[in-house]
Amino acid sequence: MMYYDSTTIAAISTAQASAGISVIRISGEEAIQIADRVFRSKNGKKLSEKQGYTCALGEAYTKDEAIDECIATVFRAPHSYTGEDTVELSCHGGVYITARVLRAVFDAGAQPARAGEFTKRAFLNGKLDLIEAESVMDLIASRSKASARAALNVKEGALSRRINRIKDQLMNLAAHLNAWADYPEEDIPAVEYHELSDALLAAKADLQRILDNYDQGRVLKDGVDTVIAGKPNVGKSTLMNLLSGYDKSIVTAVAGTTRDIVEESVSLGDLVLNLSDTAGIRETGDEVERIGVDKARSRVNSASLLLCVFDASVPLTEEDHEMIAMAKEIPSVAVLNKSDLPRQLDDTRIREAFGELVTMSAKYDEGAQPLVQAIKRVCAVGDLNASDALIYHERQRGLTQQATDCVTEAIETLHMGFTLDAVTVMIEEAIGYLCELTGERVTDEVIDKVFHRFCVGK
Repeated sequence: MMYYDSTTIAAISTAQASAGISVIRISGEEAIQIADRVFRSKNGKKLSEKQGYTCALGEAYTKDEAIDECIATVFRAPHSYTGEDTVELSCHGGVYITARVLRAVFDAGAQPARAGEFTKRAFLNGKLDLIEAESVMDLIASRSKASARAALNVKEGALSRRINRIKDQLMNLAAHLNAWADYPEEDIPAVEYHELSDALLAAKADLQRILDNYDQGRVLKDGVDTVIAGKPNVGKSTLMNLLSGYDKSIVTAVAGTTRDIVEESVSLGDLVLNLSDTAGIRETGDEVERIGVDKARSRVNSASLLLCVFDASVPLTEEDHEMIAMAKEIPSVAVLNKSDLPRQLDDTRIREAFGELVTMSAKYDEGAQPLVQAIKRVCAVGDLNASDALIYHERQRGLTQQATDCVTEAIETLHMGFTLDAVTVMIEEAIGYLCELTGERVTDEVIDKVFHRFCVGK
């Protein structure tokens, strides 16, 4: 069933900055007629005369004044992104020119699109389910090849297909149970205990496999909050600059140079690190530096990954032992820096405390690749397959968990010998959560919340 809204909307669908081209998208019942009021083709043929998936070269006008040469592309319902009649006007990508063309479209009768409204209409018109719609912004926001590949995989239905297979299995079970209970006089095969138990256990295992990928999906999507910490002058800022690829942090031989937290996101192949270079952890009488040290300690405690840097050219100090203690409960990599200098550090205590240890010289870019591999092992992304059906969002994780809990309760209810009616109730509840996950049963409030985070134009 098609969603109907008589409002025709328009927005700039490309970045609002100077570029080679800009695209103004118009979608709705009067999209083609409105575009005809703005666009004049070179051959004089109106867009209303053209078939879908066709283009025309011409000019955009405001009244009788030409604004810019542009190309109009016509998509006819239901074969468009939104499922509605749609026209895309591609003009030169100047900010002023783009704004004038958009203003002309508004003057011709279109209304400004709200954030995410094109994709929202695509969902309501059945072009995408809710999982696929959510992946659109994940694809736009991708910061690595792996995250883009994973988001595109979800956009193309990999996760939805897995959810729908589980849901169909549960619906078949529920249908059989209901039919057997409601029509005892009919020749309906009895529900076999072991077959029902095996089917529920298989559904639970499938759901759990999806849940198990959540943390890795979040790592691909959001990156890993990583703190570089250690005592002063161990090479934290040099390591920050090495990983960033440029001089992000100030590096000097003066202890306490870094006093505030310096942040940068870097891509290490398939993994994005949200790096924080912190002040050297030590006791200090300098009030400003002490504030920086307090911030560093606080940031360490909230880190998802800690790169704990030690100076391999000097023995362990009290500050080093403090860092070892702080890293005890945090996924960490010990970095023995300054391998270019004579070794004086006994690393026995460090090897006992850390699962991963890398020796390197950040100054001379020696040992960076082993560090990257150690980070990937700690973050458990070494074997991650971006083609897997990954869940990225808390909404998705929460509903999948609730469905899993219902299936678990159905299994327990069956094994404890309760009536099959009680088992059926739990199966149907699980189906309801999965339907909410894909958007088959969802409230307007949930829909608005999902699309609220979208940008205007998408």
